[in-house]
Amino acid sequence: MRFWEKRKMSEQAVRFLTNLLGIYSPSGKEEDAANFLESEMKRMGFEVGKDDIGNVIGVVGEGAPVILLCGHMDTVAGHLPLRIEEGKIYARGAVDAKGPLAAMIMAAVSAAKEPGFKGEILVASVVEEEATSRGVKHLITQGIKADYAIFGEPSGVENITIGYKGQIQLKVVCKTETGHSSTPWMYDNALEKSYELWEQIKNASSYPSLDPSASPYNAVTACLVKVVGGRATSVVPFEVEMNLDVRVPIQFSTAQVFEQIEKIITKYQAANPKVSVKATVQDTVEPFEVNKASPLVHVLSSSVRKVLNKPATLLHKTGTGDMNILGRAMNMPIVTYGPGDSHLDHTLDEHIDISEYLNAIQVYKESILRLSELHNNKNASSSF
Repeated sequence: MRFWEKRKMSEQAVRFLTNLLGIYSPSGKEEDAANFLESEMKRMGFEVGKDDIGNVIGVVGEGAPVILLCGHMDTVAGHLPLRIEEGKIYARGAVDAKGPLAAMIMAAVSAAKEPGFKGEILVASVVEEEATSRGVKHLITQGIKADYAIFGEPSGVENITIGYKGQIQLKVVCKTETGHSSTPWMYDNALEKSYELWEQIKNASSYPSLDPSASPYNAVTACLVKVVGGRATSVVPFEVEMNLDVRVPIQFSTAQVFEQIEKIITKYQAANPKVSVKATVQDTVEPFEVNKASPLVHVLSSSVRKVLNKPATLLHKTGTGDMNILGRAMNMPIVTYGPGDSHLDHTLDEHIDISEYLNAIQVYKESILRLSELHNNKNASSSF
């Protein structure tokens, strides 16, 4: 590719991302971003449509293999002013995850235009990843199929995420008898009792591999994310609701960890018979890890080395991603990859380096081309 052609493509890629970042699209309010993506992807040459819940699905190329590139167009709430400074784009979603999504779209278009390219590239821009994962769950119910899949989340351009922990979203309600706050010794305080229970859940010795300082990826961790309780200044609190975020390592299921939490609660209630406790699982995602010997991991690692002239690092993350859901539902090679520093997710300093974004486009493109070559060479050799 000539210098001026490469420069023009880079300018188009930056303009596309900047325009996408200029559209505020928190979970549940993605329509404007979806309309923009649908229009721009049609202009680029995709066959595009929106499904029943607002996912934007674009297809370019034809034949085998089918390569799924999946990213999300929603962000967490909280608008950040869009600005470009010193080679960085600052905006909500720059890293999580419009940067990776835009890079995948640009790479798909470029790869499909390569002479002799064989394969269908399916780009899915999904809704509500930051809230309910409704978008990717809908893809599964609609029977989406592919030979390979890459999720666009910030791993850093030289890193590939092959594992995520699972998650339990847990609601715990504690109830006690109540009375006047001028005689607190006469009643169990639901706020105090709920916090006692929380401390026991957080520090329970029954958890396997609890110590996150030793290996956070292999530890069960619990975080108290919300507490609601108390009705008036003169009343002893009698009902408290706690929301817990429990992360589950790959060696266990969410059911196994929840069973341990139930044992802790049962023991606590036996010691505190005047306290009523009810635990409700609101949502679960199972942990998921890709075999590092997977051909997809090898192809993406080789592409990183070619584009960046350095080896790729394989990451195991303590968070939870849509890869968990699709990876367990469908039997196909799958990884998570994308530009950006994930430590900037949801922060006031969220930004992406333009150079990293452009490099990621090349890594995605190289991976698409190599997967096509690998798949078609394998099929050709097997036909003899």
